[in-house]
Amino acid sequence: MLPSPLHRTMTILAALFAVLGMALQPAHAQQNCPRGTLDARFCDADGDLVADAPTDAKQWVDPPVLIFAYTPVEDPAVYAKVWDGFLKHMEKVTGKKVQFFPVQSNAAQLEAMRAGRLHIAGFNTGSNPLAVNCAGFVPFTMMARADNSFGYEMEIITHPGSGIAKVPDIRGRTLAFTSQTSNSGFKAPSALLKSEFKMVAGKDFKPAFSGKHDNSVLGVANKDYPAASVANSVMKRMIARGVVKQDQLVSIYKSQTFPTTGYGYAYNLKPELAAKVKEAFFTFNWEGSDLKKEFAKSGEAKFIPITYKGHWDVVRKIDAANNVKYTCR
Repeated sequence: MLPSPLHRTMTILAALFAVLGMALQPAHAQQNCPRGTLDARFCDADGDLVADAPTDAKQWVDPPVLIFAYTPVEDPAVYAKVWDGFLKHMEKVTGKKVQFFPVQSNAAQLEAMRAGRLHIAGFNTGSNPLAVNCAGFVPFTMMARADNSFGYEMEIITHPGSGIAKVPDIRGRTLAFTSQTSNSGFKAPSALLKSEFKMVAGKDFKPAFSGKHDNSVLGVANKDYPAASVANSVMKRMIARGVVKQDQLVSIYKSQTFPTTGYGYAYNLKPELAAKVKEAFFTFNWEGSDLKKEFAKSGEAKFIPITYKGHWDVVRKIDAANNVKYTCR
């Protein structure tokens, strides 16, 4: 008798979890080393604000399968296809099998890397500081336009007929955020509303949490939310794909430019493997790729080198204004 589809699926999942288990390494607190705001498991001897690779080679991770996760989106299946060609390129460069891991939330993505089950990832702008300080994430690149410019803006959007024409009109209404780890979906608008408009969530308006930027954009377009704070790069790609129409949305505020999703690896990857991961990003040919087809909708055309210390300075300042602490649980 042939095994049922469910049995085959469970067998595949069991094999994947076995591989993930092999990749899991115990975390050891580091003693007597500079670490700044990093968790006690990490050291930062060079002062770049990210975790150093372990000095003990026995703590390096060299898994047979590399697990990659892109920041949570409304339909992970769409992005599994978008990233497929890139991951095949990474397999050639690293000599490793690379598996796309669809995450459902920022918290799940952070926990996966913190627990050693995630090796390479794209963390959204607001999650980067938490990933760096709590999970040992080492961001080294992000997407940029052909002219090396980069970033996106936070926009507060509403729908036609909502009765909201400007930010103060949200007072007494509902504003949808995405999650508390998101920069444009929570941190930046919270700081902005408090400093510029003297409006605080729970007091001057009712906060709602959609979980993802896609959900917030769809929620406003379908009139489930009267207003939402979103990353306009996500919104632009959704409009370009025809998921929502431009005339379903009205922007009432646009922020300064922020760095976009930061890509990097777990601090304890074997250094030679980490170097190969970086090589894969910087040698990928965007032309004709599904990656370009999708991200060109928001202007991106290549990967550029970044530093967490420099490029995420504005995000850390927003966190400080919101009294955010990088306390690991």
